[in-house]
Amino acid sequence: MGRALIECAAQISGLEVVGQIDQRDDLGTVIGRGDVVIDFSSHRATPGIAALCAEHKKAIVIGTTGHSEEDRSRIAQCSSRIPMVWSSNFSTGVNALFWLTRKAAEILGPGFDVEIVEMHHRLKRDAPSGTAKTLGQILAAARGQQLEEAARHGRAGIVGERTATEIGIHSVRGGDVVGDHTVMFASAGERLELTHRASSRETFANGALRAAQWVVRQPPGLYDMLQVLGLVSSQ
Repeated sequence: MGRALIECAAQISGLEVVGQIDQRDDLGTVIGRGDVVIDFSSHRATPGIAALCAEHKKAIVIGTTGHSEEDRSRIAQCSSRIPMVWSSNFSTGVNALFWLTRKAAEILGPGFDVEIVEMHHRLKRDAPSGTAKTLGQILAAARGQQLEEAARHGRAGIVGERTATEIGIHSVRGGDVVGDHTVMFASAGERLELTHRASSRETFANGALRAAQWVVRQPPGLYDMLQVLGLVSSQ
């Protein structure tokens, strides 16, 4: 993602990459040069990066996933001091999928069973993906549920009939797949599937750079890509 960000930024007028940070590098040595930090490091590094941005009053765009609830809280607290875009996926198409998933859930109602299937490359460490979790949260919210209670991660053995309230979430890993996500709404006699497939990391890089250009104009607060894209109000 770092390489993709650098390559894509070079093609956007008005954007300049003033620092590149990798493992064991010190963000503090370059943070004063820029206006916004884009973080695609790891869930372990993000809390410290967000805190440093808050200390230096620098906006931040966060693309890491897999955080504990404690770390999520620590990161979110920084948004009271700086503007922050935090999204599980920066693809324009995936954020359209988020919006469509919510609409489909509202239209179809509880009479349809919902399942999420995601596939990523063999090196991905967390499962399910952050995007799949977001899709699950959208479905749970539309049904008035808590995802922690409704989620069913895979099935094996004699598990009994599927309940009407569960939200199935299934992770597949293999090869070099950038990211595939499908939301299925199944009822007696019909099935609706919403699918997004990413074939290049440039999709995510361009979205993150778009978020970076947007967030520097915002007051302190916690934002997501739906707000960046104008799909929901940022107020």
